[in-house]
Amino acid sequence: MASVGVFAGLIVVVTILSKSHADRNVYPSAGVLFVHVLEREYFKGEFPPYPKAGDSSNDPITFNTNLKGYPDRPGWLRYIQRTSHSDGVLYGSPTAEHVGKPTIIEITAYNKRTFETARHNLVINIMSTEEFPLPYQAEFFIKNINVEEMLASEVLGDFLGAVKNVWQPERLNAINITSALDRGGRVPLPINDLKEGVYVMVGADVQFSSCLREVETPQNQLRCSQEMDPVISCDKKFRAQFHIDWCKISLVDITKVVPVHSNRPDLGTGVLPDIGEYNPPSESLKSRDYFADFLITLAVPSAVALVLFIILGYSLCCRREGVIQLVHHNSIQKSTKELRSMSKNREISWPLSTLPVFHPVSGEVVPPIHPDNYETTSMPLMQTQTNLQSQIQIPQQQSSGDNYCMSTFRRLEVNGIPEERKVAEALNL
Repeated sequence: MASVGVFAGLIVVVTILSKSHADRNVYPSAGVLFVHVLEREYFKGEFPPYPKAGDSSNDPITFNTNLKGYPDRPGWLRYIQRTSHSDGVLYGSPTAEHVGKPTIIEITAYNKRTFETARHNLVINIMSTEEFPLPYQAEFFIKNINVEEMLASEVLGDFLGAVKNVWQPERLNAINITSALDRGGRVPLPINDLKEGVYVMVGADVQFSSCLREVETPQNQLRCSQEMDPVISCDKKFRAQFHIDWCKISLVDITKVVPVHSNRPDLGTGVLPDIGEYNPPSESLKSRDYFADFLITLAVPSAVALVLFIILGYSLCCRREGVIQLVHHNSIQKSTKELRSMSKNREISWPLSTLPVFHPVSGEVVPPIHPDNYETTSMPLMQTQTNLQSQIQIPQQQSSGDNYCMSTFRRLEVNGIPEERKVAEALNL
């Protein structure tokens, strides 16, 4: 197990290795990033040998960390383990409020192949320093790195070296590291090796450099509002390894920050005062009659419903508008019933154009165009003449003289059914 502290741009690794179950002590400083690695190789020696064959060096091991006596860790301490085959990392930035108070973290390792567990305690002794916190703090958002990658000592050292080259301070320290997911960021899609991103806060003892101030110019602020990359002269010093979103950089001068003091109420001891023993009520309680309550509960809604029913009945039956609506509704019902009865009765009456007629000249009875076995279900209620395809001229001989009478008939079709009707009378030639 290894603990890492960052001081003045240097990485100090405090390693405490022991196979006994004694507590492990680390000594981070307030206001400085604290990183503690839970190494899988160390915990493998704590598990008993497994009788079945298998590669014990590749056992999946997960860790559970919590403050002793509590279900979770302190608010300033975070934990991450990407997979069961990678090391776990505890990291965070303790504050001055925790100085002098040992924090005991229970670490439980689970071997998912053998189902064995091992538990150790990590004692965090937070120390105070006079030079922390540093007055000038800058927070960078790095888009192409995840938090566990940034917590590696060599990667964090490279970033602090790049910042020191741009800022030129005498003292430079990493204050805190936060995953973009903890700031409300979204999990990236598993394409093109996208990263979650990480926020890194660093502190220095000198004013911000002109390069860091370039993001505050009106031109760059306008480009950021239009979701465009600002023009930063020192970006090339980071671009080789770190892709920084300069629109999200935060520059804070804590010497100019006005402290806000809130008056918190006295929480007390959390123990209720002693008011003596509890005396339950006696068994001789008076019975209560709920009949009146029942009547009120039932009578009030019934009375309201009755009044509404009377008003509705008066509006429909006693007023002219209501009567008209009832008559109109009754007529619609009658028409609907009549149409339904007609649709059920297949033997409907034939239209006048299909009844037997007399020939206008010979006097003979002309049979109807439709046969008796004609299907009448598709017969329309009203006949319409739509298609005039041909005309038939029948010459008729007069009783005397050489003149002829020409009777003209038109062959009409109604719904595809031919029909003949007399159209004109006697044209003298």
